[in-house]
Amino acid sequence: MAEERAARVKTSALPGKQGKRKAEILAPVGGREQLLAALRCGADAVYFGLPDFNARRNADNFTAEELPERVADCHERGVRVYLTLNTLIKDSERGAMERSVDAAAEAGADALIVQDLAVARYAKAVWPSLALHASTQTAAHNSAGVLELLDFGFQRIVLARELSLAEIRAICEKTGAEIEVFVHGAHCMSVSGYCYLSALIGGRSGNRGLCAQPCRLDWKLEGRDHALSLKDLSYLHHLQTLAEAGVCSFKIEGRMKRPEYVAAAVTACRAALEGRAFDEETLRAVFSRSGFTDGHLQDRRDASMFGIRTKEDVQGAPAVLKELERLYQKEPQTLPVDMCLELRAGEAARLTARCGESAAEVCGALPQENSARGIDEAYARRSLEKTGGTPYYLRTLTLDAGEALMLSGAQLNALRRDALAALRESRTRVSRARREAPAPSPAPRRPAETALRLRFARAAQIFPGAAEGTEAVILPAEEILRHPELAERYGAQLWAELPALLWEGSLPAFEKDLEQLRALGIRHALAENIGALRQAREAGFAVHGGAFLNVLNSAAAEAYRALGLQDLTLSFENSFDAVRKMRTQIPFGLLTYGSLPLMKFRACPGKAAGGCRACGGVRTLRDRTGADFRLLCREKQYSELLNCVPLYTADRLRPPLDFETLYFTAESGEACAEIAEACRDGRPIAEPHTAGLYFRKLL
Repeated sequence: MAEERAARVKTSALPGKQGKRKAEILAPVGGREQLLAALRCGADAVYFGLPDFNARRNADNFTAEELPERVADCHERGVRVYLTLNTLIKDSERGAMERSVDAAAEAGADALIVQDLAVARYAKAVWPSLALHASTQTAAHNSAGVLELLDFGFQRIVLARELSLAEIRAICEKTGAEIEVFVHGAHCMSVSGYCYLSALIGGRSGNRGLCAQPCRLDWKLEGRDHALSLKDLSYLHHLQTLAEAGVCSFKIEGRMKRPEYVAAAVTACRAALEGRAFDEETLRAVFSRSGFTDGHLQDRRDASMFGIRTKEDVQGAPAVLKELERLYQKEPQTLPVDMCLELRAGEAARLTARCGESAAEVCGALPQENSARGIDEAYARRSLEKTGGTPYYLRTLTLDAGEALMLSGAQLNALRRDALAALRESRTRVSRARREAPAPSPAPRRPAETALRLRFARAAQIFPGAAEGTEAVILPAEEILRHPELAERYGAQLWAELPALLWEGSLPAFEKDLEQLRALGIRHALAENIGALRQAREAGFAVHGGAFLNVLNSAAAEAYRALGLQDLTLSFENSFDAVRKMRTQIPFGLLTYGSLPLMKFRACPGKAAGGCRACGGVRTLRDRTGADFRLLCREKQYSELLNCVPLYTADRLRPPLDFETLYFTAESGEACAEIAEACRDGRPIAEPHTAGLYFRKLL
């Protein structure tokens, strides 16, 4: 009876040794049912978000109030929780972001998955014991980027999806980092973090968790349909090889998917990792786009990687849903508990329960004395092993009881319930120290004068007089090396733009390129990726941050200043109003002209059957409205999709800036000269153009 139970409950953690962590299966969770599917089908870790600041804001997600209980559900079962705070934030959202980080830390989340350095900066300062995982949105794709993120304070790096097995292995070997890799699920066409298509077309930013997936629409390339839609990736046949290469976490994409999908993917991953057969047909039926691809991992990028969700794909799902639902309907009892029941005359019954490194001790009713039949182990076990509905099962029972002492079945049941509840508390207790909040943002600085920078894609675009009244003439590094005479012609005004994507095998050669640039007298480098930032800084360049570092807020700008940037081009996803309110000490500017690169591809949609040799480096894609978008090759390393109309704001009132950059891509030299003159004069241009997101509200 309840009144007979003592109120005292003692819990403790048993000491133990931490061994080397085995490769984990990391499952996506969009809501409560998906969480049950992940936990009951064998996930080692899960990732999910709060309503804001996560890359799947349209998933069900969990509220801050729900979070402690959901984290406890996972920790009780030995499953780690990674909270997704992996979008870019605005300065106006700083307080809400900090409350989200605080909620995650206080609930006991094991790590945050982060894109924006502002989030990482706050978490490091206030919750130093909370691990940080660098989101795939950071576009970490080589060892230089991984090392820079490690130095910043990230414990784990989620690599870009576009890497081969050899590249992943090399990064693991060179960095010794915890490396996480996507192994199953939807495949973004663009390298993550470099996609602005949804934002520029509809104001729904992929970097803010609201991608509308315009790439899945019917883009045409020379008669080919759906030229920007990749099949889902699936590396399940390669899990053991990836583990041997050093990957510690196998990530399943799918926080917008139904629970049956989560159940199928986790079950298949578990089987594959353990070397057992798995049901690929069921995986394909529950969700796929014309099947799966492992093209990037196998270093085989061709037309076979592309696919759409067909009528047959959709029709295959209902046939497998019922069977998949059975996988997670019942709680599996996977946690062994060792119990010790002590009965002493005149003392409350005592039950101790141990599971792993955790223990709990509870006291219950006074045992009945002078019983005709004293309690025995078989009798006690019948009540104590009734652990259904929990993840526990009774492994061993030790009975320490005096003669002729007895407890009723109801009293034993009450002891069991209390012990398991206390054991849950022990296994899920949160202990995390908080530091003082970081210092507030510095006072805003007002630029004295706005300098002009001209970025050209090719040396042939540099028009006569381009350097006059110009702070910098910026060219891709490889273009400068092809035209070394430019270094003497423009001197300190000539800056080198480093590749946004530089695959691991190209790093040694590029280090030599940097040496050659230094020998030519080039002293300034523009970095569009955190790995390039590291390379340029270590090579002795004055480093300038490009727009594709995706800086939307003052704290991120300050973080990059601490990494050594001389100045920073803010993201063109900013509004002019937000730029006016920036509070940072680093000089900053904006792109005010250019056919903006909306996507960066490693699996180039323009690659012909004969390979790159059959392509001239410039192709055209047409969207469903009939608009043409240019596809440009970047040294056969990656390609870029340019917007169909250029950005132009020289005839608008702009916020105070330290510099403006005109970003020339495919224009002729004459067109570059005309545009530059119009910009200097603040005149409108005749050709169709857009003000981008500078005057729109970014969702």
